[in-house]
Amino acid sequence: MSVGEPSAAPRVARIILSDFRSYPSLDLPVAGRLVALTGENGAGKTNLIEALSLFTAGRGLRRADLAEMARAGGDGGFAVSIALDGPSGDVRLGTGIERLPDGALSPRRCRIDGAPVGSPAAFAEHIRVVWLTPALDAIFTGAAGDRRRFLDRLVLAIDARHGSRVSAYERALRGRNRLLEEPQPDRAWLDGIETEIATLGVEIARVRSGAVERLAVLAAGTRDDDAPFPWADLTIEGTVEAMLADGEAAATERFRGALRDARPRDAAAGRALIGPHTSDLKVRHGPKDVAAERASTGEQKALLVGIVLAHARLVAAASGLAPLVLLDEVAAHLDRRRRAALFDALDALGSQVFMTGADPALFGELPSSAEIFMVGAGRIEPFAREEPAS
Repeated sequence: MSVGEPSAAPRVARIILSDFRSYPSLDLPVAGRLVALTGENGAGKTNLIEALSLFTAGRGLRRADLAEMARAGGDGGFAVSIALDGPSGDVRLGTGIERLPDGALSPRRCRIDGAPVGSPAAFAEHIRVVWLTPALDAIFTGAAGDRRRFLDRLVLAIDARHGSRVSAYERALRGRNRLLEEPQPDRAWLDGIETEIATLGVEIARVRSGAVERLAVLAAGTRDDDAPFPWADLTIEGTVEAMLADGEAAATERFRGALRDARPRDAAAGRALIGPHTSDLKVRHGPKDVAAERASTGEQKALLVGIVLAHARLVAAASGLAPLVLLDEVAAHLDRRRRAALFDALDALGSQVFMTGADPALFGELPSSAEIFMVGAGRIEPFAREEPAS
């Protein structure tokens, strides 16, 4: 995609659920580009945007097992489909699991216009999805593993193959761990699996580093220190990332040699102690030049919103598709000024956005073109907005 070329903006025009979470069935037409879902806690707002998050690789925004998504009282299966108004015309995407005749649950099934496709990665030709949930609020103060998963989700929205790459790397690590548990492991097998680990690990580090560099540029923007969502300074720290300074081929050989030399230590530890699985995403509050974990809770939330907005712009620039943006309870933690700034920023993205919030008043600053739904007891109905006093 050329710099400055506008991104296509796919729009979900219809959402159809069957036995998904709290919904026995749902057929919801959607007309808005900014869509708000309001209603009491537990009404099913997050369930709806979780369904939308399944149209990307991975387990969705809750990272739940598929079986957990099936409605209690159903047969254990579920189906989610969307009618998408995309750059190439209308397309129907579907995913779910079903109960087989022998009583077992099927693997996840994915379809495009009714035709089976191999995995959710195929949806990336039609839609990209990014999201922000309350579970990410502690990302800066939590474990490095949480930040790696956050980073991998950011990368996955750009590169749909990243998930399978990471999965293959983790399988290879487990295979090496099993070999190292043996009293006299086969050296040839170890050499082979370490070559695979090194090749995959360097590719993972390269893709992550590239995404962080591009995201840092977009997150910084104009570096306006008075902006409601402060710019973030992002870097990734890790042994393999440092090795990349000498090029991919040299990094692969160095990583392979480091794995070979670390066999006794890793055998004692029961795991590999170096590799991209130990890297960490470092974030600083740009205007204050302090580590994100030292910023206030409100500053961290604003910083995280800024990163997600920058990520949406990066996805659009990298893929040519303005991503579907899912924001769960994001407005409740922002003051009125920042809420208004957020809605303005979302409106400028060109993406379709789904937001949730318990209080309808949280969406008072949305433009009149936005669509608001009231959610309750597995039902969704249009919410009548009050006309401003004349």
